[in-house]
Amino acid sequence: MRSYLIFGASKGLGDAFAKGLPHKEDKVWVVSRTRPSNADLNDGVRRNWIQADLSQPNAAKLIADALKQETVDVLIYNVGIWEKEGFEDHYDFENDEPSEIANIIHVNMTSTITCIQALLPNLRKSDAGKVILIGSTAGLDNTSNTQVSFVASKYGLRGISSALREYVRKDGIAVTCVNPGELAAEIPYEEGAEKAMSAYNGTRIPVQDIVALVKCVVELSKAACVKEIHVPALMDVNA
Repeated sequence: MRSYLIFGASKGLGDAFAKGLPHKEDKVWVVSRTRPSNADLNDGVRRNWIQADLSQPNAAKLIADALKQETVDVLIYNVGIWEKEGFEDHYDFENDEPSEIANIIHVNMTSTITCIQALLPNLRKSDAGKVILIGSTAGLDNTSNTQVSFVASKYGLRGISSALREYVRKDGIAVTCVNPGELAAEIPYEEGAEKAMSAYNGTRIPVQDIVALVKCVVELSKAACVKEIHVPALMDVNA
């Protein structure tokens, strides 16, 4: 039996994690601003919703207070916001507002650090604690992305992963950074990978693939630590 804490669990990949990772009798805390539909599933998994807005400075304390002394075996930080119209053809970095830039950095990086910092006591209670950070191929070298703030934050997430891994090594906590390419996140987990493949002609990665990878990492013994996984779409020549 495991306990999971999943950030960004209301939709897309986070929703897929909440549905596809746990087994019957596992305990899952799902963190999101709005109540996710997966919190009401009746499948034998014990799910609890923690309402939190990660753009707010009190989010880490709020989440830690909700968990109290509970053990967390697997913490998945699956949060990432980007520039308004950042992935549109007409996107222009020079039009980004300073407040928007600051919010992207806060949610994608600062909140990652402060939330994990607040939850280390819960992770230390696990026999084989794992932290899994969901990055992006945009944070890798030699990609063609021009979204400066988003790309910077995803590069930064890899740095967080590297330093955190060294810090918690003494606690037997493994830290993994998973860097997926573009996901077919609009296709719900329960509708299957084949639907995602056909909808995007194989140019976007089904969320089921990332769930399968993370499940593999979670199932490894505490002797192993997977540092980083890059998962570009096969047809993406820029990743």
